Amino acid sequence: MASGIKIQLLSIIILTKYSLLLHLIHSKRNAETEMPFRFAFFTFLALKATSIVAPSSNCYVIDNSSRIVDFTNWIGHEFEYDAKGLGSDLAVRFCKDVEARSQTGYVDFGRFDKYNYFVTGSGRVDFVQGFYNGDLRKCEDRFDKMGRTAQVNIICGACPNGQCKDVPGCVCNITYESTCRVLAELAIPCVKPGPRVFKGFTVGFHPRTWELVYDGMTQLGFEKSHHEFSFTTEQAHVALYMTAIASLSTLVQKPVVKIFPDNGLEVRLSGSGASGKPPTTLSPTMLAIDWRCEKARDSPYEVNVTIPVEGYEPVQFSLTKMCEYRQDQDGDATRGWAIFGILSCIFIVLSTLFCCGGFIYKTRVERQHGIDALPGMTILSACLETVSGAGQGYTRAEDFNNAYASEASWERPPVPAQGTRRQSERKYGAI
Repeated sequence: MASGIKIQLLSIIILTKYSLLLHLIHSKRNAETEMPFRFAFFTFLALKATSIVAPSSNCYVIDNSSRIVDFTNWIGHEFEYDAKGLGSDLAVRFCKDVEARSQTGYVDFGRFDKYNYFVTGSGRVDFVQGFYNGDLRKCEDRFDKMGRTAQVNIICGACPNGQCKDVPGCVCNITYESTCRVLAELAIPCVKPGPRVFKGFTVGFHPRTWELVYDGMTQLGFEKSHHEFSFTTEQAHVALYMTAIASLSTLVQKPVVKIFPDNGLEVRLSGSGASGKPPTTLSPTMLAIDWRCEKARDSPYEVNVTIPVEGYEPVQFSLTKMCEYRQDQDGDATRGWAIFGILSCIFIVLSTLFCCGGFIYKTRVERQHGIDALPGMTILSACLETVSGAGQGYTRAEDFNNAYASEASWERPPVPAQGTRRQSERKYGAI
């Protein structure tokens, strides 16, 4: 019994000393020593995070706390309001359209289209849906020529007047602002908000062609590995750009990369985005991904890029890389060219020294001057004579005599001409 009490007291003393030590370390920690802890903390969260995927439909809204509220399961759900004394009932089909129904027919008060007119409300109204492009009859020039329109104010819970107690939602009240516009108040049990989204953050391919992350949400096709979205083996570089709202850009941290499987693919990040520079809309940051296949594989590699955001859920997207064969390092080719350049320089220096030394030797020792003093000129002259054919073969006797006679006749005046002149003079004198 006494030994157990001693052990408990000893453990209490150890825990007290440990807590005091932690408090001392925390009190003396400054901004410089705090940064590595923050980076390690965000890295740990990034590795544990999952991507925030954009909903499969446009029937969603981001609330005031930047959390996704997905109403995809409510699409097409019909709520009808019995408008007594107005001559027609109003039917609201969630994320579809709004219609005024009567015995004479239906009047369309707008449709919920792909532009997603779904925003947060104010006061007792939680969300607001806009419906546009309704019937044009007698409303051709109203609301920017968009025909009849409707606005549905959504309240999470029950109606203020106590209606809809036994049904999962209903239209509390309607108001016709004009024959071309109607306001409806709808109460439904709202779904639980999802993760917090970093609104305004975008990641896309450079040059701007396709977004991987739009408005803080990962787009379909990049939330996980997809073979049809994979990069080929030959594509060794991928350039991405990042933009964010300027007032929130400092919350973006350095990206973290995780590869599945771990071995076989080398991935390196570079650029201003890799160093943690805050991205803005006017000054986007670049994130260059260089990957090299170290091991061939039939199935693609999955590269998960996670960008931690302080105070928000991390932004994560996946890139898929095919490796049909092994790729050599870029440094091998660079190293080969470097060796070739060094050897070329050495050859040029040695050739210059050889030429200078040979020129000095021939001018000082062999007493040659001009171009003949250059090293190798004798060999070059012999090669040129060999190529041109000069000095080859032998000369026949008659060719030699003819050449000699030609040379003699060229050097001396022709004798027969003088002899003829003298003979004629003698004949003239004899007459």
